[in-house]
Amino acid sequence: MNTPQPQSETRNTRNTGPGRLLIAVYGIFALATTARAAFQIATKFDTAPLAYLLSALSAVVYIVATVSLARRGDTSYKVSVAAVGVELIGVLIVGALSIFDSQAFPADTVWSGFGKGYGFVPLILPVLGLWWLYRRRPSAS
Repeated sequence: MNTPQPQSETRNTRNTGPGRLLIAVYGIFALATTARAAFQIATKFDTAPLAYLLSALSAVVYIVATVSLARRGDTSYKVSVAAVGVELIGVLIVGALSIFDSQAFPADTVWSGFGKGYGFVPLILPVLGLWWLYRRRPSAS
């Protein structure tokens, strides 16, 4: 027989239910952005170093977010909030700069144009991530 879990225990499980889908999407983006950044840096770094370094930064952010979302505990929660928050800020800043100062970004990054090249998922994902983290924040007790 299953007994219902207390609310505080349920709120601490970020990696269950829809959280698993969120982690999977972050994992896919971690793999995609890491491969893209590695290829760009290895083959054409001289053409757009800032864009390719930002691609590498986004890859690191997605990896950290994926791992921290999958783990339990208060520290992982705080790391998740920080990583997803950095992602949102990055998407907003790089997205705006890539539109208003396109010469600074001669090549696209995952965050260029607010994630236009990825169906705007990079813009939507951190909003959903922060919402999920808020809903599953650790209890104060």
